[in-house]
Amino acid sequence: MATNLNLQEQEQLDALKTFWKQYGNLITWSLILVLGAFAAWNGWQYWQRDQGLKAGALYDELERAVTAGDADRAGRVFGDLKERYPNTAFAQQGGLLAAKLQFDKDQPEAAKTTLGWLAEKGSEDELRTVARLRLAAVQAEAKQFDEALKTLEGATAVGFEALVADRKGDVLMLQSKPTEARQAYEAAYKAMPESLDYRRLIEAKLMALGAAPVAQTGVTVVAPAASAAKP
Repeated sequence: MATNLNLQEQEQLDALKTFWKQYGNLITWSLILVLGAFAAWNGWQYWQRDQGLKAGALYDELERAVTAGDADRAGRVFGDLKERYPNTAFAQQGGLLAAKLQFDKDQPEAAKTTLGWLAEKGSEDELRTVARLRLAAVQAEAKQFDEALKTLEGATAVGFEALVADRKGDVLMLQSKPTEARQAYEAAYKAMPESLDYRRLIEAKLMALGAAPVAQTGVTVVAPAASAAKP
């Protein structure tokens, strides 16, 4: 009986050796890849959390600078934020905060630089469009009308069509091109939902040009987008 068991065990051992010789390397490397991927995922999650915490701390510092009205300090903090953590939401929302303060504190070049970075590096089309709307306003204020119109050409987020057309009308008016401005305002009026109060402002612009607005609702604008038109 013992001999039979020993023979069976030997056969099983030989079969195992054959199997391992044929598939051992594959199994080993598969395990290494799986465990390596798991370790990399955990490392990535830790790195993401670490980046978020550090970026959040800088964003808090930026908010304090904005609250204090210190545009120079806000610009420096935002510079650190975009250099170290450019892909975080903190960097991109921080850019909007910094640019507004820079514009309010009569630092148009700094505001243009900040908004230009957001317009190119923003992670979402909506954020890039908001940045372009505000950048075009700053450029128009500096009488850089052609640059402002070119900036608006890249503002393509869905739901912002009315605001982009309205800003284009503003730039054209500053260029003393009332006919083209009226066309832009008409497009903005038609695309702006009647439920938004911002539509009344566009209507007032058309009335000032002697053009009765045509009541026709077109593309839907995202609800918070009206504030995006402000510099």
